[in-house]
Amino acid sequence: MSALKGVRILDLTLTLPGPYCTNLLADFGAEVIKVENPEGGDWFRHEEPSRRGIGLRFLNLNRNKKSLALNLKSPQGKKIFLELAKTSHVMVEGFRPGVVERLGIHYPRVKEVNSQIVYCSISGYGQDGPYRLLAGHDINYMGYSGILDVGGYEDRPPALPSVFIADYSGGGLMAAVGILLALTAAQRTGKGQFVDISMFDGVVGFQHAALAEYLSMGQAPKRGKFWAAGNIPCYSLYETKDGKAITLGPLEPHFWANLCRALGREDFIEHQWTKGEKRQEIYSFFRETFRQKTRDEWVALFQRQDVCLGPVKDIGETLEDPQVQHRRMIVEVEHPQVGQLKQIGIPIKLSETPGEILHPAPSLGEHTEEILKELGYSAEAIEGLRREKVI
Repeated sequence: MSALKGVRILDLTLTLPGPYCTNLLADFGAEVIKVENPEGGDWFRHEEPSRRGIGLRFLNLNRNKKSLALNLKSPQGKKIFLELAKTSHVMVEGFRPGVVERLGIHYPRVKEVNSQIVYCSISGYGQDGPYRLLAGHDINYMGYSGILDVGGYEDRPPALPSVFIADYSGGGLMAAVGILLALTAAQRTGKGQFVDISMFDGVVGFQHAALAEYLSMGQAPKRGKFWAAGNIPCYSLYETKDGKAITLGPLEPHFWANLCRALGREDFIEHQWTKGEKRQEIYSFFRETFRQKTRDEWVALFQRQDVCLGPVKDIGETLEDPQVQHRRMIVEVEHPQVGQLKQIGIPIKLSETPGEILHPAPSLGEHTEEILKELGYSAEAIEGLRREKVI
């Protein structure tokens, strides 16, 4: 039994945030119908890197979904969409505010045909406010949020994370949580609702550490001076003998004490949070000491020491990591066009209703006839819609 079996989701989203959201839900049994423009579909289908002409990010983000090729700008296409909305539990869209109104499939219209539907809009800055119509991407939302200003070294420009934090977490993950909350409420009240997800809101919401400090003390954390960005010896990165690096994070006093004893510097124990010259002394000692062995030698030495020390691995090493393998975070999927394809596994582990990868990402419009037949369209009618370029 799948956790979301019986839940039908109409997915109008493209590229990354929305497809990541519905990917999470599809992996747990939701029937996700990806509604795509017949002329090309999702942009990620054609993006490099690709395999046999299909974008790899598309293949990863759209498994377990169906594809309906539908021209929403045509009256007949909109009619079909609203017919589907009658039997759906969720609709997700990721356009800039105003687009769904112009298409005639905004929340008030969809609510007319299905008052219980959960309608989720994912946008950069939300459906209201002075920034609502601004164009943006992950880097812009993080810049506005203050995240980028705090991270990095004092004497260098802001450091850009290698992960699309706003897209994946501020957008996709927040949307999935919002949808599940609204579905739970709908089960209790019999009413759907509008879920307004702003990627900017999401990354502002991640700023608990920095904003709590600012709101209570009235002073903004400075780049290279904020403890969570590597400004204290017990929470930082250190280069090793082989030019690689280790992560060090013994924030709790007992972990810190274990580290100091292991390195023969018990005199450092009482100075974990000391500033000024003592802090620089500890930094200098750590930097010099950790350069005396290779990364893997330090990891092996401290593996059972209880000090929160680990390696900085490259992507290839991560894929071969025994913990990643054991937790099945890399899996193989058979795709009819590209063959065997390695993908990221399912990060949420449920004991009774686990997620499953049942189908690879669909080809454009692969399920169009199947879905239209469910709505009662005959083969002749479907062929007519094809001629008219509705599907």
